[in-house]
Amino acid sequence: MKLTATIIAFNEAENIRAACESVTWADEILVVDSESTDKTREIAEDCGVRVIVNPWPGFSKQKQFAVDAASHDWIFSLDADERVSPELRSSIDKLRESDESQLADGYRIARRAFYMGRWIKGGGWYPDYQLRMFNRQRGRWGDRVIHESVVMDGGARVEILPGDLLHYSMRDPDHHRRMIDERYAPLGAQQMLKDGKRTSSLQMATAGPLAFIRSFILKGGFRDASAGLTIAKLAARHASLKHKLLRELQNER
Repeated sequence: MKLTATIIAFNEAENIRAACESVTWADEILVVDSESTDKTREIAEDCGVRVIVNPWPGFSKQKQFAVDAASHDWIFSLDADERVSPELRSSIDKLRESDESQLADGYRIARRAFYMGRWIKGGGWYPDYQLRMFNRQRGRWGDRVIHESVVMDGGARVEILPGDLLHYSMRDPDHHRRMIDERYAPLGAQQMLKDGKRTSSLQMATAGPLAFIRSFILKGGFRDASAGLTIAKLAARHASLKHKLLRELQNER
């Protein structure tokens, strides 16, 4: 199995070296940079990886651009703020040593987030399975503006690969809040509108409290102590703001 590890990046100078080093086992490492203004490209090139610059078209389209530009059919997609755990590396090594006729067409991997000084167990943040390793002949990135995912062909076989993908996305609660306000809620509202969803005054009023209950109680966020409480509070903020922005988009039509 020949495999390309793909990484999309924009102003990831703090992360790109560790991301590249995390996948040195791949036959090819491809970084697609969306015109960074920091040292992302220079650091990636210093790691000896292939770097392509492509203007930002959106998450799904940029990841698919990387897939199309890869030298090999098997793809391992990594975000710049993610790392491959030793257990996951071992699972991938075993796959690559096996008979290709026995391989599935794609593999889902549990993603574990590091937040507020601890590995998060609850709140819906773990295991957070992501389909990140796949044969591009049988799957491609779906057309979504946020929470992009790989869509496999009908009849494709997908299995779970043991080991975690380690996620270092949020530096602290302030960074988390900014990501919600500037990216996740606006893009989430756009995706909801694109999917034909609409909101109401009742939904705007209840989305936040329901999101808090779901995160902290129903999905076990309480197990993560103060980090779980912060995650639940910000989940409520995200849900409330997303519905508010969706209402504004509705009124523009």
